[in-house]
Amino acid sequence: MDSHSDLSRRAVLATPIALSLVGSTSACAEEQADEAGSGSKTLVAFFTRSGNTQVISGTLHRLLGAELFQILPARAYPEDYEQTVEQARQERDRGYEPPLETRVPGFAAFETVYLGFPIWGETTPPVIRSFLKAHDWSGKTLQPFITHGGYGPGNSMEILRSHAPAAKMKEPFVLEADQERRTLNQVKEWLGK
Repeated sequence: MDSHSDLSRRAVLATPIALSLVGSTSACAEEQADEAGSGSKTLVAFFTRSGNTQVISGTLHRLLGAELFQILPARAYPEDYEQTVEQARQERDRGYEPPLETRVPGFAAFETVYLGFPIWGETTPPVIRSFLKAHDWSGKTLQPFITHGGYGPGNSMEILRSHAPAAKMKEPFVLEADQERRTLNQVKEWLGK
């Protein structure tokens, strides 16, 4: 399957997911956009590796009329999946929080932040901890949406609460999206035959 077909499939799959996340707030999104003038009071911030979280983020951005921000570390993670897994494990074990490429401009103006990320090693990626610490969450509503490879959200909610204690935390939307790991395992199995 080529990358265009894969992206189209992801977009089709993400639409009902995003609609369930948005629920009744989509009607309020237009009001928020009108009240905010040219800027929305809602932000969709996300970190992605394989693109699953990005597809959901883009859908939320469109449905909510929200601002969109991609969270990036100052130094990119390796392209290779297994190298990234190892680096993330080492960062998690050391409690390392990598510097961010940039912070959200005008973060104080946002009232609600939809925060999307994949689960790495049964927890949030280290760059999410950095993102949380880099911003003032006072008076903000934090709505997490989480993708994972089959092991659930791990201790991610504990991390969010400890790194953004001033935020009003909503229950997370959690979705299993393990295509990259599954594909890697199928290729290894195929080569082993």
